[in-house]
Amino acid sequence: MEKDIQILRELASRYAQIANDPVNQERTILHRAVNDNKLLRPVVLLDELPWHELNIHDELTEKCQDPDYRSVETYMRRELYKWNHMPADMVVQPFYGVKKIIETTGIGLEIKEETKETRPGAIQSHKYINQITCEEDVDKLHNQVLTYKEKETMALYEKIASAIGDILPVKVVGVETGYANACKNWDDIAEYMGPEAVLYGLIEEPDMMHKLAGRLTDIFLDTVRQYEQWNLYEPNQITMHGTTALNSSLGKDLDYTHVTAKHMWGRGIAQFFTTVSKDMRSEYDIAYMKRAMEPFGLVYYGCCEPLHNMIDIVEQIPHIRKISITPWADVDIGAAHMGSKYVMAFKPHPVYATDFSLYREHIRRETKRMLAAVKRNKTACDIVLKDVSTVNGDPENLFQWERLVMEMVREFEY
Repeated sequence: MEKDIQILRELASRYAQIANDPVNQERTILHRAVNDNKLLRPVVLLDELPWHELNIHDELTEKCQDPDYRSVETYMRRELYKWNHMPADMVVQPFYGVKKIIETTGIGLEIKEETKETRPGAIQSHKYINQITCEEDVDKLHNQVLTYKEKETMALYEKIASAIGDILPVKVVGVETGYANACKNWDDIAEYMGPEAVLYGLIEEPDMMHKLAGRLTDIFLDTVRQYEQWNLYEPNQITMHGTTALNSSLGKDLDYTHVTAKHMWGRGIAQFFTTVSKDMRSEYDIAYMKRAMEPFGLVYYGCCEPLHNMIDIVEQIPHIRKISITPWADVDIGAAHMGSKYVMAFKPHPVYATDFSLYREHIRRETKRMLAAVKRNKTACDIVLKDVSTVNGDPENLFQWERLVMEMVREFEY
């Protein structure tokens, strides 16, 4: 344990140095401007990286034996690594956050699947087993009951704080907006039923599918209620699911003893609906998303699904501020529809990070086209390279991507 603590203290000292670098304040201004719809320049971030391929000179090699200390070590090593090799516009928090430990009873069904791993550390393919074949199966779903394990949380806090608290502040943090706590009815339904069963269900069993979407929306809203009731939300987050979360509006009238959804970003996703029509997205997702997102202060909608031709239905979602434009969307059409009303979360193509020498000009063209589109339409924007499943074993591909895109963005003017 003493050896683990010494490892953490050395990392915490290095982390504290970068956390106190004034560049964090400069970047914070850029982040906040994006979500405030103020046109400075796009913010660039990198997320969801193939860490198993990125270790250089043992920079990412975990050495702590204790699992709690190792979790802190992993976080700090990755933050230091990004800062040193591909910082883009990252902002480093001036503390280490111990997450509140929360238990759930579940909602009545668990995913049943067969998986195949293509190689160690890589993404998996999934075959889901259909568990919802009739309306009676929908009745199995129920609200989850959350329990905040305060005693366990404070014990973990004391453990970490006693190890590094004199070097780096340690604080307890709550639930941030991300993928896990998003309203993602159709991503979840695809896992409960399998994709083919979902598509057939939308055509052949519309009443059952509406009942299912409605039930999951009720469960989501009851979970929001419990987050508020037990003060589980964390309002001060830098990013959410990769994109920047900083803004000037959600912190108004904030009472840290009772953080509500109005102080938080809402997150809506329907990636599976890439395969259905606009009318079907409107009927089966947007109609329920409008109810699910009502409690939140700001809303970010979309993930990997192309939404460039669906801005008119997406904007029906209350408090919508940010919309995803993916590699499979047309950025020119998306920016034209969004204009200066909404923030674009632009997702570059992750395959371009697999071989920089091969894709250098592709990266340049993709970035140039995006910058021209947001400039032409006065659209605030962040650029998030994510879902990078491989760099072909050469981290330099990622570093070069970051350097090129940052060079282009720094020269950009609205």
